[in-house]
Amino acid sequence: MHGTQAPKPLPGFVGGTLDRADHIRTNAALLADTFADPAARLLLLDGLEPVAADGHLVLEPLEPDDRVEEHVLLGIDTEGRPIFARLVADLGPNLIPTPRSRAIAGELPAEEVALYGTARSLVHWHARHPFCSICGAATLPAKAGWARRCTACHAEHFPRTDPVVIMLAEHDGRVLLGRQHSWPQGRYSALAGFVEPGETIEEAVARELHEEAGVRVHSVRYVMSQPWPFPSSLMIACICTAQDDALTLDETEIEHAFWCDAAGVRAAMAEEPDAPFLAPPQMAVAWHLLDHWLAGVAPDGPSA
Repeated sequence: MHGTQAPKPLPGFVGGTLDRADHIRTNAALLADTFADPAARLLLLDGLEPVAADGHLVLEPLEPDDRVEEHVLLGIDTEGRPIFARLVADLGPNLIPTPRSRAIAGELPAEEVALYGTARSLVHWHARHPFCSICGAATLPAKAGWARRCTACHAEHFPRTDPVVIMLAEHDGRVLLGRQHSWPQGRYSALAGFVEPGETIEEAVARELHEEAGVRVHSVRYVMSQPWPFPSSLMIACICTAQDDALTLDETEIEHAFWCDAAGVRAAMAEEPDAPFLAPPQMAVAWHLLDHWLAGVAPDGPSA
């Protein structure tokens, strides 16, 4: 009899279980009732940082003098509790993610990491969009915090999500890995870049690989995606096939790149001391993309 196989880990910020309750967002009376529900809870944040205790995010009852218009309704959890986050007008000058905000992916349940990612993206967006991009007048939160409305021209503005392709080009049993100048010594990962207006995902994959590494590719295959709340991106992971292995690097973007075979990738993901590179952390979709590739070319890979 075979033992039960442990479930594969998820990338960070994946696995949300909230009912996002759009029907409440657009109904002012229903939103007021939801905010007044004794079961409603406030997700505590320290600026944009998570607040956790005993392996869980800290949720507290709303205060009697709290105002619904100063909060965003994140959704209804599996226990039927409305979950809110408080909007903050001024988050200060330092909005760069810290190790604390990244580390929770390995410390909390996946659904709570996803909850934090949603809250962080929304709170950040509200703090950075106090004025209308059309007429310059002040904006106010609307639709339970899922929009802002201009006080002058009444234009509605909605939270922004930036699509990013992250991809492995493969050629002759190897994949292309690169590193940015600012990364820790030895760290390599899949190449990535923003999808531009007027592009498909496939076109963005091909353009980014040619711009950054001089590689021409075809046969782009979607693998998985990951929300990335720093500040608010959607990582779209793909694998594609390179026409050849010649590299011409854009050295302003990529410090170094090389083609790595399955043995090298497996060694890196197993954190072997003689591995040819330091793998991305397991919370990153790049780790899972490498794992997916290994499962296809070398089934004895390190899938957790």
